[in-house]
Amino acid sequence: MAKYRLVLLRHGEGAWNKENRFCSWVDQKLSSDGIREAQNCGKHLKALGFEFDLVFTSVLSRSIQTAWLILEEMGQEWVPIQSSWRLNERHYGALIGLNRAEMALNHGEEQVKIWRRSYDVTPPPITESHPYYEEIYNDRRYKCSDVSQDNLPKAESLKDVLDRLLPYWNDKIVPELKSGKMILISAHGNSSRALLKHVEGISDEDIINVTLPTGVPILLELDENLHPLGPHKFLGDQEAIQAAIKKVEDQGKVKSAEK
Repeated sequence: MAKYRLVLLRHGEGAWNKENRFCSWVDQKLSSDGIREAQNCGKHLKALGFEFDLVFTSVLSRSIQTAWLILEEMGQEWVPIQSSWRLNERHYGALIGLNRAEMALNHGEEQVKIWRRSYDVTPPPITESHPYYEEIYNDRRYKCSDVSQDNLPKAESLKDVLDRLLPYWNDKIVPELKSGKMILISAHGNSSRALLKHVEGISDEDIINVTLPTGVPILLELDENLHPLGPHKFLGDQEAIQAAIKKVEDQGKVKSAEK
């Protein structure tokens, strides 16, 4: 019997997910498909009888919007939401805004997979000449974060994401979980992967093969020491979920017509 349970998910599809671009810290709203994904996620969680006491999100709109839509579908709009940059998507540095398939064509699919999925490889850092530098670092949401703007990342590996996420997990989320609250975390592909790596003890080598589709809730069941009672469970139609995972994996591949 699980002592603690929480639901983790990657936000619904964003506008740049649809365009197959590295979105990272550029703020994007959900696409029309992403809105439907979030709504369907809420319907499914409601049908399964979930009742949340607290929601955690990043400070990016697609994460927050997903949480809003889920709670609305569940009739739980009143549930408090706490947001932190520490749950943000991985900072992809100079790769932000670039098309993954075009990158695979220019640099090879294996290199793109390493940039996207590896544990400790950091992409080239963003510089002030980058077209999205000012948009990110002049954003007011980071002026009130718990670190100075000078200390915000300019590029991150998955290891870096875990390093900045762990203090928030240990200091903010775990105490709420241990107090008996049912928690929803509406995060991103890489912040969710980093958290799964920590909670489930996934190796540095195996994490490269963990792919999370958008808008699919993941159930974690933990013992009194916050150790998993089994592997994480994707909630929903398993065949559709596997198809969605393949779609995400294929984003970093050269399009057939270009091969």
